[in-house]
Amino acid sequence: MIIDPVAEPKILLSKVTTVYYDNPSNPETSVSTLQYNNQGQLIKTTTAGRNSTNENDSSGKPVKTNYYKADGTLEYYSTYTYSGEQLQNVKAIYSNPDFNRTISYTYNNGKVATSTLCQTADCSNPSISTYTYNGDNITVETSEWGGTISISTKHEYLYDNQLNPFTFTNKYFRIMMGGAYALSKNNYASERISFKDSAGNWVQNQQVIYDIQYNSAQLPSQVIGKDTNGNNYVKYNYEYIAQ
Repeated sequence: MIIDPVAEPKILLSKVTTVYYDNPSNPETSVSTLQYNNQGQLIKTTTAGRNSTNENDSSGKPVKTNYYKADGTLEYYSTYTYSGEQLQNVKAIYSNPDFNRTISYTYNNGKVATSTLCQTADCSNPSISTYTYNGDNITVETSEWGGTISISTKHEYLYDNQLNPFTFTNKYFRIMMGGAYALSKNNYASERISFKDSAGNWVQNQQVIYDIQYNSAQLPSQVIGKDTNGNNYVKYNYEYIAQ
């Protein structure tokens, strides 16, 4: 279960700079900034010059997110549906309904067990992610991507014992972000990546080891992932504000 920790002050993630080394000679950099209101609620995110703004209810649950194009016009919006305190689904609504999509969640003991992405009204060929936990961390994340050709991948994680950058981020946004990192308590120390071959067997094709630097609040300030040959795989820089 993702718990919203109570602390004074809250250390809120304000900027993430990610460098991808898929092409080592020409790394790609992505920058995201996060803005909050006086209650510590995430109200605006900017990534690559494109903004999204959030609307929350009186209890702090997100109810709508508006996504804007680079020119400032609305591209689409998402709505959130709850059952009690559990987020059930997030629906993305476009002016062209053919682009609409829904992500639905199931839970086990209060933790997200599966997320299912439907990109058609009848949810043909859904993409499904399944999560296995050890305590408050996801140790195995299995994804089956629906489509003309089905692709299955598996990520297996080991963790440190420090809080991760999303610790004070609204738990519903952490669910919406998806993936093991946002849903877990601690930080990846290593990651094994496998794919399913034509015979249905898992074949490991990559392993990433993460070197983590922490700030004075013991939250990650820089994370560098390298493959087993010592080549850069990804780099994250995290910046925070205290509120």
